[in-house]
Amino acid sequence: MKHADRTFKYYDFFMAAYVCILLCSNLIGPAKVSTVHVPLIGSVTFMAGVLFFPISYLFGDILTEVYGYARDRRVVWAGFAALIFASVMAATIVHLPPADWWASKQPAVETIFGSTPRIVAGSIIAFWCGSFVNSYVLARMKILTSGRWLWTRTVGSTLCGELVDSALFYTIAFYGSWTTADLMQVTMTQYVLKSGWEILATPLTYKIVGFLKRTEHEDYYDRDTDFTPFSLRA
Repeated sequence: MKHADRTFKYYDFFMAAYVCILLCSNLIGPAKVSTVHVPLIGSVTFMAGVLFFPISYLFGDILTEVYGYARDRRVVWAGFAALIFASVMAATIVHLPPADWWASKQPAVETIFGSTPRIVAGSIIAFWCGSFVNSYVLARMKILTSGRWLWTRTVGSTLCGELVDSALFYTIAFYGSWTTADLMQVTMTQYVLKSGWEILATPLTYKIVGFLKRTEHEDYYDRDTDFTPFSLRA
């Protein structure tokens, strides 16, 4: 049976979980900026979503490692479509005229869901580009390492994907509004936090990947894969 024709026990669950995490981290996460004190480092300020968004990269690593680039590509497009819909829905809800008895709550709705077009565009574009870079690098590294040293692929691909994601998002969303120094500082802080998350999650990644490979009887190598992102073919 061809890889594209196979059905898998857990693939659909991972797709649903991936989209859920992506939507929550992009809709709920930006609603709060937090400052915490880190020993030896000091106070660190970040958008709360940075604690959860890296989970989507963890899922992307697992999907590419087990099922291959093409199947992860379908998941990325599903997440992209969900973000577009959520952004349109949020904008519609914010701009609908409130009922008289609801008017006092309108500022809260605007604060939580009223992202500017630049922030929305930055979030969607950065996610799309960063996710495909992450998946592509991991798939290529798997072939180069002959499937050995999984940690090098998960960490290496995340470092590349998160760099693209962070650089694009903050540049598109805030360039010209923030000073160059502030833009660089926040971008690097977010990049280090998100990449560090992936490194800490490496033992969990190993366990999930091992479980899926045994259960699904799949360990795909993208030797003949068409790596164009503009396709839904598995």
